[in-house]
Amino acid sequence: MKAIVDHRAPIDLMERLEKYGYVSVGVSFLVLGMAVFAFSWAHFAQTVADNLPKAVLVLLNDLLLVVILLELFRTILNFLKTRAITLEPFLQVGIIASLRKVLTLSAEIVLSGENGSTSFTQYLLDVGVHGGVVVALVFALYLYRTSQPAASDSALKV
Repeated sequence: MKAIVDHRAPIDLMERLEKYGYVSVGVSFLVLGMAVFAFSWAHFAQTVADNLPKAVLVLLNDLLLVVILLELFRTILNFLKTRAITLEPFLQVGIIASLRKVLTLSAEIVLSGENGSTSFTQYLLDVGVHGGVVVALVFALYLYRTSQPAASDSALKV
């Protein structure tokens, strides 16, 4: 008589390990976000007296990075709750990242003090590309939201 082999045990183990992997990545995003937040404000406090505009722009850039990290944390948390991946958080992160890049480019051109036409042309090209990305992602987000019948149906089950 053959022994019955339970093939479900290794799969259960792998699913638990996957869950722990997501939890560890999520906690890492949260801890990194808190660390960047604390470092950003400490750096701002040290540099604000020397150059206020630069300190404000660096702080804004860092805080947008914190928002991105927290959005990724929230995405993992929602995945662990629902076992579903939604498109919306990734579109939001793309929008924030593109806006962050536009702000960084603007800060670099203003703070560098360069008046060369080549650097300004490159700046306009970069801002145009990133601005186009923002418009495209906002449009994609609009299409995504209007095409979803209900919030619970808008997720891709994994």
